[in-house]
Amino acid sequence: MRFFNKFPYTPYIFGDDEDIGGKVVTSVFMQDISLYVDVIDQIKDNISFYQEYYIQENERPDQLSQKIYGAPHYHWTFFMMNDKLRERGWPLNSDKLFEIAKRDFPNQGFVTRIDMTNKFLPGQVAVGSQSGGRGIILRRHLDLGLVIVSSARSFKAGEIISTAAIADQTPYAARAESTMLEYNAPHHYEDGAGNYVDIDPYQGPGAQLVEITNYDRYVRKNEELREIIVIKPEAIREITSLFEQAIS
Repeated sequence: MRFFNKFPYTPYIFGDDEDIGGKVVTSVFMQDISLYVDVIDQIKDNISFYQEYYIQENERPDQLSQKIYGAPHYHWTFFMMNDKLRERGWPLNSDKLFEIAKRDFPNQGFVTRIDMTNKFLPGQVAVGSQSGGRGIILRRHLDLGLVIVSSARSFKAGEIISTAAIADQTPYAARAESTMLEYNAPHHYEDGAGNYVDIDPYQGPGAQLVEITNYDRYVRKNEELREIIVIKPEAIREITSLFEQAIS
């Protein structure tokens, strides 16, 4: 990777060996990729050196570098200029993002309006009266009236879902007001200004609030990564040259 070409070499001992007690340990010269200089950090707040950019769907770092600078090898500057890219990675395309959301939230969910304080406890088995859905309750969100179940089959809105009678556990039943795949389950609700709003789990959110699902949150966080700042084309060579000089 061209970005590391200018990094100096340093002796490095792999593993837990130490050069002590007369034991001979062979070190290997490796580039010190942990080296840090603040050349680019110094220009982040200087608007004369950068411009804003919105990363397009399926646009790779090297493609963007070619598009802006006429060469693909300045892609590393995007990560240096944007902490969020360095910490969280390049934005995903919509297909990959959806795939990850389904992987991270693979279960079934249902919403009920009863008081679940001591009901539908994690570890109990939930059974749908019509759908045939059946699985172990993984967690509850009492503030939303939401129950997440590890069922391979979807529950049905309007059906009665009950907990199976096991040992000394008292069985309970409740009507499913709505059902969904976990990635489409509500994470929270917002008002028209985008503020988090607590709801009455026994009454529901009402028509004025907006439901934000688990997948919605993934989309939002991914969209945040698309809004970046980049070094202006006329300054790219000067700034990257200063960076390479400082590193070496």
